Amino acid sequence: MRSIHTNKGFTLIELMITVAIIGIIAAVALPSYQEHVLRTRRGAASGCLTEFAQLMEKRYATNMSYAGTTLPSTTCTSDLTSFYTFAFAADPTATAYTVNATPTGAQTADTKCATLTIVETGKKTVSGTESSVDEGRACLK
Repeated sequence: MRSIHTNKGFTLIELMITVAIIGIIAAVALPSYQEHVLRTRRGAASGCLTEFAQLMEKRYATNMSYAGTTLPSTTCTSDLTSFYTFAFAADPTATAYTVNATPTGAQTADTKCATLTIVETGKKTVSGTESSVDEGRACLK
């Protein structure tokens, strides 16, 4: 009697096709993932600006002035310290302040929205390539 041997395993061509498919999927998925990460950090920075605005209003309600205020170290800022620098654009006056969230490190790739700003009226603006009103709103969501 003759025994029948069957080959088990993959051929080189099958393996190369699988590698090519994985490469194509990765080439499409990676930029989308990176954009999502930038948007997520931007949203967190926008939330930090809102938190600072609330703290500034609390200061104003207590002292009737924004002057002499320093930005507190919050969990929000410590979580984003590698990606944004939060600072006043100039020293707060009695009636006005401007807080900027300037991208640093890997977040500098976010050229669409770049620097985020909030002022004492609560108005948020962006300085990136999408700084027009409609696109700017998308940056601050």
